[in-house]
Amino acid sequence: MLITDRQKDILDKIIQEYISSAEPVPSQSLEKKYDFGLSPATIRGEMHKLTEEGFLYQPHTSAGRVPTDKGYRFFVDNLLNKEFDIFSAENWFAKELDDSLKIIQKLTDNLAYHSGALTFSYDRNDDILWKEGWEEILKEPEFEERDYLINFTEFSENFENNIKELEIDSGIKIYIGKENPFSKTKEFTIISAECTLPDHHGIVLSLLGPKRMAYDKNIGLMNSLIKLLKRF
Repeated sequence: MLITDRQKDILDKIIQEYISSAEPVPSQSLEKKYDFGLSPATIRGEMHKLTEEGFLYQPHTSAGRVPTDKGYRFFVDNLLNKEFDIFSAENWFAKELDDSLKIIQKLTDNLAYHSGALTFSYDRNDDILWKEGWEEILKEPEFEERDYLINFTEFSENFENNIKELEIDSGIKIYIGKENPFSKTKEFTIISAECTLPDHHGIVLSLLGPKRMAYDKNIGLMNSLIKLLKRF
């Protein structure tokens, strides 16, 4: 489907609102918060079309809309094509530039804190894995549901056991829901990139979290780190 600029704008705002609130987004809230220059009936009509085309779904008859994997994929692909401000990360590990392993540990700590995601750093050279971020990610409302927490724990363990097999050609790789390469779980997202330190080639950085993660912030973080580490 060729999505119109108007539909893209509405879809972007719905996804942003859902990422922020973790609640289905009704047309009324869009009408009040954003000036689309459209009548309420037109906004509802466009949301209906986006639902019919699989970008959104309605959990219940009277509920608002929630992004589907297809909706998230469209949103993320557009984000990957834009320029991001470089996140200032030099102070994350400036005092430890003489020790690559300390750099990776510090990087993992800070990436987990700033992204709010469960963060893995894997050194292919030395077969060492770092993992941080449980404290941050458990603050997300989804984890109040026991089954969701159990599923995510299994998902993260599965990812950890298979991280050696993760293939990243270049740039940032994002797996949304059913795109997950190692698990049939459809509730989560992986953002991964591979970077290099002077004596350590093949450092895999990965963020794991709900599909409702802050993609713009986390993609910006990963882009900034890749560019920063290239300067070392």
